[in-house]
Amino acid sequence: MKNDIQIKNKRAYFDYHIIEKFNAGLALLGTEIKAIRQGKANMSDAFCMFVGNILYVRNLHISEYSHSSFHHHDIKRDRALLLQKKELRKLKVKGEEKGYTIVPLRIFTNERGFAKIEIALAQGKKEFDKRDSIKDRESKREMDRAMKI
Repeated sequence: MKNDIQIKNKRAYFDYHIIEKFNAGLALLGTEIKAIRQGKANMSDAFCMFVGNILYVRNLHISEYSHSSFHHHDIKRDRALLLQKKELRKLKVKGEEKGYTIVPLRIFTNERGFAKIEIALAQGKKEFDKRDSIKDRESKREMDRAMKI
């Protein structure tokens, strides 16, 4: 199976310093995985949170599958993330510390065709850090333009 599904959360890299990354499975319905394979997902407002000892991703927008019948999935339902207990404990302890949060970075499919989500333990950027990110991006763009000429 071709592994070409890459749905990225570009906003997360702009708003947060990424500290540590984890790959987690997603508990999905049949129409949801089909919609993801069509590339019909949006992660811009998504975030992760614990309910009890289960980690959920919230506000992950997966559009309805175009060829489904009248059984549609809820577009923005909470989806459980599947991680090992050791990773869950680590994320729960670090996520409760002040200044840390858990953000989804991208959705991809593995070689077996299962949908996976890459999440990260992140720390929020201050306004001046964001300005530095913009400045670096602009200078890189100028360098690329100069190299093409």
